[in-house]
Amino acid sequence: MENKFRKWFGEKRGRAALEVFKNKGWVTYYAGDLEEAKKTLFETCLPKGVSVGLGGSETLAALDILPVLRNGEYKLFDRYNCPDHFEVCRDSLLAEYFLTGANALTMNGEMVNLDCSGSRVAAMAYGPRHVIVVAGVNKLVNSIDQAIARAKSIAPMNCKRNNHKTQCAQTGLCDEACFEACNDLSRMCNHLLITYNAKKFAGRFTLILVNEDLGF
Repeated sequence: MENKFRKWFGEKRGRAALEVFKNKGWVTYYAGDLEEAKKTLFETCLPKGVSVGLGGSETLAALDILPVLRNGEYKLFDRYNCPDHFEVCRDSLLAEYFLTGANALTMNGEMVNLDCSGSRVAAMAYGPRHVIVVAGVNKLVNSIDQAIARAKSIAPMNCKRNNHKTQCAQTGLCDEACFEACNDLSRMCNHLLITYNAKKFAGRFTLILVNEDLGF
């Protein structure tokens, strides 16, 4: 059963965060639920016919966007159905649009992401002309330190999801012992990107913030 007070809090906090992101150069949209977020994405943010790259994201999976992206109206760099994952991710750096989730967003208008291969954070930082981030209000924290801590705290779930042979995938804990135990091939926490603002290229970053708990 939906908690009306949690929804109220999520909307107030979400809209306040969006105002800060907007002032930092982001194009911003508020969505009350997944259905509204999906409608905003395909009817407002993503033109038909463009090339699209993807970052691995449980939030995007919850949106169930792959059937739409695979219907022939987009040129999809499909990381989930390809003979060479590395090459598809590399090609995605030149996509017109890149769709992704986020590990954490701060109330000060910053975005924090922790990556394994770096393909996702590379596309966020530079390459695609447009980056669309879809995130639930559960990703909101108060500071960069809290954002980094959040990214690390969810790393065990991402390791388990991607079958990484890390200690945290067994224990569920991301700590110093886990970091030291990971060898070069199994380590997931390799690239940390902090996006402080989006003013360098006006209109490049779009944030669709959804008033639901999404992803990890």
